[in-house]
Amino acid sequence: MTRRVAAHPALIALGAVGAVGVGAAVWGVGIERYLFTVRETTAAALVPGSAPVRVLHISDAHMAPWQRRKQQWLASLVELEPDLIVNTGDNLGHREGLAGIRRALAPFAGIPGVFVHGSNDVHAPAPRNPLNYFRGPSLEHGEPELLDTAAMDAFFTDELGWVDLNNTAARMDVGGNSIDFVGVDDPHRGWDDFDALTSAIASLDAPPAGGSRIAVAHAPYRRVLDSFVALDADALFAGHTHGGQVCLPGFGALVANCDIPLKQAKGLSSWSHRGRSVPLNVSAGCGHSIHAPIRFACRPEAMLLTLTARS
Repeated sequence: MTRRVAAHPALIALGAVGAVGVGAAVWGVGIERYLFTVRETTAAALVPGSAPVRVLHISDAHMAPWQRRKQQWLASLVELEPDLIVNTGDNLGHREGLAGIRRALAPFAGIPGVFVHGSNDVHAPAPRNPLNYFRGPSLEHGEPELLDTAAMDAFFTDELGWVDLNNTAARMDVGGNSIDFVGVDDPHRGWDDFDALTSAIASLDAPPAGGSRIAVAHAPYRRVLDSFVALDADALFAGHTHGGQVCLPGFGALVANCDIPLKQAKGLSSWSHRGRSVPLNVSAGCGHSIHAPIRFACRPEAMLLTLTARS
């Protein structure tokens, strides 16, 4: 007679948890990180009387040369016919990443655009312990490999016609609107220089009647967003957070890699400072570090944000 021994409930539970974990990893690594998505929304941000401006917000491509699906998807976004491109940095994810960025963004030549740097436009990514993100924003370790930032910037400015906003300001006509753009280099590395930015703003001619101001940074640290609002920005754009990258369904981001509230780590919200509130758009980005190739409950994205006039 054969005697059957019942499995211990704890072992059954442990096996179930392990199966869920394996399934989540397979989904995040093998499927979701390729589910590229365009999220569309609208914000009343421009001064009264302004014509609508369709802004394609791209961020955090972390491009490697072999990532053809991501390159093809980014290139296809030109079909959205945006009036303006806002690129909030971390374009490069490999020493040869510029080859992929060229393939991805070449179709946007001639469309007005602005960009700022993230740290991975300057330093190549390095392996990290993902648990360290729960301790606070990541820090640079060792001697990082330098990327060819100058070549990337030349591609953006000379070939695409985009404007470099790292710690400076510029005025552009977009869709018939005169818009002042202000930006800083990556705050996550302390490269933002608001003294230089303030001087650049002062060098602009007095804004014409009806002019709007858009502010751009890679990492949405509170001090930076507060400073932008104090500089009379009408809309704020940032990336960096990856929307949490690995999120909890029904809850959202667990980490943001900066001090922004987690509920504002992705998407359109409002940022308030000293009694003034302006729209804040944080892109979850379309990429990931080659050392952490996963997305879970946080699809790679670009955002098409239509800015309209305030009533």
